[in-house]
Amino acid sequence: MTIQTPRAAKRILWVDDEIHFLKPHLLFLQARGYHVDAISNGDDALELLRANTYDLVLLDEQMPGRPGLEVLEIIRREDPHQRVVMVTKSEEDRTMTEAIGRRVDDYLVKPTSPRQVLSVVTRILEGSSIRQQQVAQDFAARFQLLSVHRQEARTPTDFAKVFTELTDWHIRLGEAGETGLLDTVRSMMDDLRRDFGTWVIEQYPLWMADSPDRPRLSVDLVRDFLVPRLGPDPVYFVVLDCMRLDQWRVIAPLLSPYFDIEESFHYSILPTATPYARNAIFSGQYADEIAKKRPEWWDSSDDEGSLNAFEDELLVEQLKRLTGRDVPVHYEKIFSDRQGDQVRARVKSALKKPGMVIALVFNFVDLMTHGRSESPILMEVARDEAALRDLTRSWFERSTAFDVLKEAAHQGHKVILTTDHGSILCQHPTTVLARRDATSNLRYKFGQDLRAEISSTAFSTINAKHLRLPEGRVGMTYLVAVEDFFFVYPTKLREYQARYRNSFLHGGISPEEMIVPVASLTPRG
Repeated sequence: MTIQTPRAAKRILWVDDEIHFLKPHLLFLQARGYHVDAISNGDDALELLRANTYDLVLLDEQMPGRPGLEVLEIIRREDPHQRVVMVTKSEEDRTMTEAIGRRVDDYLVKPTSPRQVLSVVTRILEGSSIRQQQVAQDFAARFQLLSVHRQEARTPTDFAKVFTELTDWHIRLGEAGETGLLDTVRSMMDDLRRDFGTWVIEQYPLWMADSPDRPRLSVDLVRDFLVPRLGPDPVYFVVLDCMRLDQWRVIAPLLSPYFDIEESFHYSILPTATPYARNAIFSGQYADEIAKKRPEWWDSSDDEGSLNAFEDELLVEQLKRLTGRDVPVHYEKIFSDRQGDQVRARVKSALKKPGMVIALVFNFVDLMTHGRSESPILMEVARDEAALRDLTRSWFERSTAFDVLKEAAHQGHKVILTTDHGSILCQHPTTVLARRDATSNLRYKFGQDLRAEISSTAFSTINAKHLRLPEGRVGMTYLVAVEDFFFVYPTKLREYQARYRNSFLHGGISPEEMIVPVASLTPRG
């Protein structure tokens, strides 16, 4: 029996040995625009599938001759992507488990009403377009109020709320394929960056003078999140270097089956770069304080290798300063997942000591961000924010970081997960005039007789206290880029433009670099 519908209709094959009893269901689907071919046995169904393309198969599990599960096995072998809904009279767990194990898209138990069948068919065949329409409607309803919130943002919390919501819309609209509305979000984000840069330039020196209105900064994380959770049980303190808020948003669902997640945020200190922001996290101090107490650890370069070599000692000292006692710390910095088994073994051994803090720094996201500018392959794979999110999620699913976190959840240990700073996709070069001894970073520079040709593209100061940096040489100027600008020299203008435009960089002033997540993870169950 074949029910005729227009050519554009989605095609459904319904396989059931009692198909003559299902005419009301078939008519119900036809009335809603579906084409349905109905067949009473598995062998004929397989022939139809080989000769025709169907959007969905409704497959009875209990049929004389070739049973439904056997038909399903053949379908999966011949067309792994064919969407199948299993329909059965059996409510046994074994039948359901076997069907799910063979990757059915849904499961219905007889007797089914026409409305139940329509619900499943609609979800599978129309779900993506319905979601696309809904997210577009939701954004349109929210747009005006979101614009007002952006224009009225005056506090750290105001800016964080607007940035967080724009980030979520960027993800949702991108997943729904709403490219037109994505352009609107990008335009709003450009406006937010402009307002944010002006605001930070005004406020940051006040924050460094310990203004009561300052937000939670890098120096506050251990005090506010780790110390309150210290006790006889181990606690994990995990830093994913250079993780943007949107990258966190796409890996958080992977953790939610294992942890209850309480999300917050902090502001990375300036420059938003590892030598400054991550040292601030582990020490609870600004760069000028570290340099004063340990001058042998500090120099005027911005080299991560030399400036981030003492994070374990900084954390031990900070914990003793905050608690008045020696807190045991196991610290690891992981650059590659190739040593995953050894890392997990060392962590397992460290857990035997009561009250241990397991401090782990994973550098993959930072390495990927830096390497992207140097690798045409990475540049193509991570060509924009959405692609970078996908690559981050793909790495995390198979990473030592995820393995360690799952083991922590299994053992019932709490985790504080955060990052030191984010990154921004830079599009606009801005020329700086500098001597040869200026630091090399593209989003911030220190040097004598240093200035930006267009002053509005950077935060400029000659007072090291405005950034809580160690005092430099006489005539030292400190520049930090705003929005999505990156610094180029007049003599290498074209070279730098070609090489670094459309690169993810960090060190400057933007919501993407400064407003970053911190999550408290409590094992489920």
